[in-house]
Amino acid sequence: MDAADLDRQARTLSGCTPPALVAQLLERGHEDEVALQAGRGEWFCARAWARLLGERGLRDDALAVLAPYVATGWWPAARARAELLESWDRASEAIGLTRPYAATGGQPLEFLARLLARHGRAPEAFELLRAGIEDCALATALVDVAEVAGLDEDAARLLSERIPAEHRCDSPWCCRATLDPDTALGLLARVRERQGRTDEAIALLRTRRFTSDGGRDQLADLLARHGRLDELRAYAAADTHGPAAQCLAAVLEERGDVEGAVALYRRADGTVAGGPNAAYELAQLLARHGRGGEAVDVMRAQADARPGDDWILHTLAGLCLDQGRPQDGLAHLDDLKAARGGEEEWDLFWIRLPLIAAGAGPDAALRQASAHPEGDGAYAAEHIARMLHDAGRTEEAIGLLDRHLPANRADMAGYFISLDMTDHAVQLLQQHDPRPTGQWSGTWSSEPPF
Repeated sequence: MDAADLDRQARTLSGCTPPALVAQLLERGHEDEVALQAGRGEWFCARAWARLLGERGLRDDALAVLAPYVATGWWPAARARAELLESWDRASEAIGLTRPYAATGGQPLEFLARLLARHGRAPEAFELLRAGIEDCALATALVDVAEVAGLDEDAARLLSERIPAEHRCDSPWCCRATLDPDTALGLLARVRERQGRTDEAIALLRTRRFTSDGGRDQLADLLARHGRLDELRAYAAADTHGPAAQCLAAVLEERGDVEGAVALYRRADGTVAGGPNAAYELAQLLARHGRGGEAVDVMRAQADARPGDDWILHTLAGLCLDQGRPQDGLAHLDDLKAARGGEEEWDLFWIRLPLIAAGAGPDAALRQASAHPEGDGAYAAEHIARMLHDAGRTEEAIGLLDRHLPANRADMAGYFISLDMTDHAVQLLQQHDPRPTGQWSGTWSSEPPF
């Protein structure tokens, strides 16, 4: 066991039992297997087993499980130990364990600072983070810690110094390695809002060049929190990306005004405003309120407008299944296939599989898949096996995947676990592919799965 091997295991989920399958083993009562593998260098087994032992009050045993991993000097193992110690009201030990790692900055420093702040040492945490404010994650932690430490004005001053008037990024990636002006503005707005200076926070957010992050819009959320719906309506009407309208729709839905929420996504002629993402949100809204037929119509219109866009087709197929209308989904795929001269690549064909299985049964789906030109490949096997497993024919799914190993190894192991054949699953997962040596430097890599 060494840090480089553990690091690659955690990054690539190869040569090991990944977290989802560890959880599956525990759910099916295979604790002995997880404990055994935890002692054989399986990090995700060790982490889960240590947590479970801790929950049962077996604290020394939990720490012993993690000890060989911590001994490698690998940060995630030290963090897992520190989290256990903190959960047992042994914060001083957690702090002592974490501090040497924090000297390298980055995630260990953020962890230590937040740990200190949770245990009455927020001013100390603030001082540690001050020097790392150019890092976006550390700047965010500093703003959080400042609230606990009562140092909001100090945080505001540090952030203001990093909002240069002469520079505005021309793309979201311009300053991604450092604290970019838009992020600094957003963090400063958070400080001003909690100080009760809401108008100032709104004014700051209106100066950003890029307004949404991860499908959320900070200004829209702020306006919603403060009940400023007229301003939110105006902002949503001018928002070309959609998160503001989505935020307003959520507020209206929470207040019971479903028709008002639906109307936000509709133009006067009844079509959807805002493109396919808005259509998806509208379809989900309609489905939540028992209007699945309308939801299907919304996504079918998008599928007509953007032929072959697979995520739209997947959404449409899922809605058709939910409504018990698999033939409607198949009819649309048939029309698309005809428009393409009868050709249908596997990336579109496999959307058919659950629809065929729901309508004509899994054998019909299997026959059509086998007849497809790409139906005998490893990529196709993943989808066919899933259909077979969902139909209760897991042994057939395993037999199919076995012909294409080492592809889809984790899927096959999951099916073994579902049949309580854990020895087969573990043996399969621990087959190691050739791997490079050395620990990840933190830079982008062409190693699997990237």
